[in-house]
Amino acid sequence: MFATLLKQMFGECEREYRFHPIRRFRFDYAIPSKKIAIEQEGGAWTGGRHTRPKGYISDMEKYNLAVSMGWRVLRFTPDQMMKTETINLIKKVYDN
Repeated sequence: MFATLLKQMFGECEREYRFHPIRRFRFDYAIPSKKIAIEQEGGAWTGGRHTRPKGYISDMEKYNLAVSMGWRVLRFTPDQMMKTETINLIKKVYDN
């Protein structure tokens, strides 16, 4: 549903987008023409992979590599994904 919304708004949205030619890092959602990455960060309240040391460090490596390649990375919890504030922020980044 989220990917469909982004496609309607911006004309493109790739799921599980592999942004690096060698590393296997993927973005949950991406608008490649604008180098906008959207990550859904699960486990914030349940101690999921993203909040454990190894997962946290791997995410930092991924995000830093993405930024060094010119990507803008937006991170949201699952509950935030379809909120008006989230969509407005993505639109603001897209328009800049």
